[in-house]
Amino acid sequence: MKFITAHKGRWGVEPICRVLQIAPSSYYAAVRRPLSARRRRDAELEGALRRVWGEHRQVYGADKVWAQLNREGTRVARCTVERLMRAPGLRGVVRGRRSIRTTLGDADLTYVKTHSGWVYVAFVVDVFSRFVVGWQASRSLRTDLALDALEMARWRRRAPRLDGLVHHSDRGAQ
Repeated sequence: MKFITAHKGRWGVEPICRVLQIAPSSYYAAVRRPLSARRRRDAELEGALRRVWGEHRQVYGADKVWAQLNREGTRVARCTVERLMRAPGLRGVVRGRRSIRTTLGDADLTYVKTHSGWVYVAFVVDVFSRFVVGWQASRSLRTDLALDALEMARWRRRAPRLDGLVHHSDRGAQ
């Protein structure tokens, strides 16, 4: 419904609904429908939740925010506080946990053991379409390996410029 409301000035409600395969009457009914009791309660609690979290230097997690709200007389379930804190990304400070290492800093390209030895492979994936748009394989690990894969992706997408390109790697030197 938010998408239709945001774009109805440009395309109109009916064409958008036709593309999304929903009835325009469903959109209009949803827009006119009053907020549910849960949504109204969430809106009330969100202000109190942000206040408590902010007053305590943004270090309180859901358990402490929940306890503080109940001490103040605001009856609320802990799971509700967790849900309302998760939506805007409010988190407490976590002490004593070690960080988990998910990647190796010295490996950026994929390497595969074959009968004839190691083969190094670089892939470029279009995240939107999830297609592999560029790749390169080599028996030696060299900087040009990743650049050749990027050049292939650029050629396949017929992109003369790379404006707006977002690049991600696993922190390797290549």
